[in-house]
Amino acid sequence: MEPIIKTFESRKKHMCVKGEGISIPTCDKASLPGTVTQRTCVFGGARIVLMPITDSIHLVHGPIGCAACTWDIRGSKSSREDLYKKGCSTDLKEKDIIFGGEKKLYETIMELNKIYSPGAIFVYATCVSGIIGDDIKAVCKKSEETTGCRVIPVQSEGYQDHNKTKGHWIGGDALLDYVIGTKEPEKTTQFDINIVGEFNVAGDLWGIKPLITAMGVNIISTLTGDSHVDEIAQAHRAKLNIVQCQKSSNYVAKKMEKKYGIPFIKVNFFGLEQTVNSLREIADFFGNPEMMLRTEKIIETGLKEVEHKTDEYKERLTGKTVALYVGGNKAWSLVRAFEELGVDVMMSGTKNGIKEDYERIKETVKDGTIIVDDANSTELARLLKKYRPNLLISGAKEKYISLKLGIPFCDFNHDRISAFAGFKGFVSFAREVDASVSSPVFDLTSKNLREELDASK
Repeated sequence: MEPIIKTFESRKKHMCVKGEGISIPTCDKASLPGTVTQRTCVFGGARIVLMPITDSIHLVHGPIGCAACTWDIRGSKSSREDLYKKGCSTDLKEKDIIFGGEKKLYETIMELNKIYSPGAIFVYATCVSGIIGDDIKAVCKKSEETTGCRVIPVQSEGYQDHNKTKGHWIGGDALLDYVIGTKEPEKTTQFDINIVGEFNVAGDLWGIKPLITAMGVNIISTLTGDSHVDEIAQAHRAKLNIVQCQKSSNYVAKKMEKKYGIPFIKVNFFGLEQTVNSLREIADFFGNPEMMLRTEKIIETGLKEVEHKTDEYKERLTGKTVALYVGGNKAWSLVRAFEELGVDVMMSGTKNGIKEDYERIKETVKDGTIIVDDANSTELARLLKKYRPNLLISGAKEKYISLKLGIPFCDFNHDRISAFAGFKGFVSFAREVDASVSSPVFDLTSKNLREELDASK
């Protein structure tokens, strides 16, 4: 059988084609030395989960570079404070590494609390603070006693694992151990929920929240997009958790089910069909006839509002192909949305996927789809050259590989500026995809480059 692309022998099992025997690639392994993996670390994984809490200080205990590389990396929007965007660091220097950084951490917390009076201060351990053995938990406890402000340790040393997924779990544990269940809501209803794994990137939450509220459902908290820490503290009283990003947040939902008896369902608000299904699943869970009627009216109104608004885009996009190389959740949650636009998903992959992620991808994509784990830059370039999709969906790190090859690109990760969730979000999604695929700039791509690409097929 012809290999998917030319690569190292040990990397071949990290790629497969659905329907050709093994449909799940080898995954969740340390990257091959020398192949320049595009992965991030445990520290980055924890920051992704916790950073969108808007009324809190997110303090990185390490050299300034750790904060510089990760603060504000996601376009999570806020309807209230912007404190979470401050990008604070203890800025550890050589002297701190030799003599210890606990005193500096304590003084930094005191200063930040005095200046900002935050809802909480999350203190993130980095590789350096872990190696020198700073007792972050003890410093946080002492600081909390002194200030009365929540000071929460996040033991997110980057070296703990090859996969940032562990960072998602550590971020979730920080919420479970220090926040959730520490405050009682003023009132509860029989239809209280939490939205879990929705980080409000580009304002996605604002396309979902009005629909759920109109159903008659009360949202206690969002973990963690556009949230306050006091809201998350009340999350233990919800009757249901709905999980949007099932890559980062199944862990928290399962833990809350075990600890508080809160059941959870997995939802997906990307695409019209998935939005409709998710709203109905929430209504079905509560089984309230009036809510079910309201939900059907919301669906009818939502579909009518966007009717024919994507026709022009579909006409140009039908028959095009797209390669997804994104975070685990988007690697399957976007597939149906593309199908609704007539776009064929020919490849789906992720950098930090675990077996559960690839099983979801396998369930979602059709036979013949290439499934890729932890592709490095060279492999990704070879995949794009050989299979020549009409569009690559990925993050900032893959942007210039795609554009240099003359392949249209959309950033669906940190730098995304348009919200895609819900009914209206689907119109924005279609518009953004069409703007990239149909852009005339790609007609100006060097003729030599095109010939080279055609020859490499």
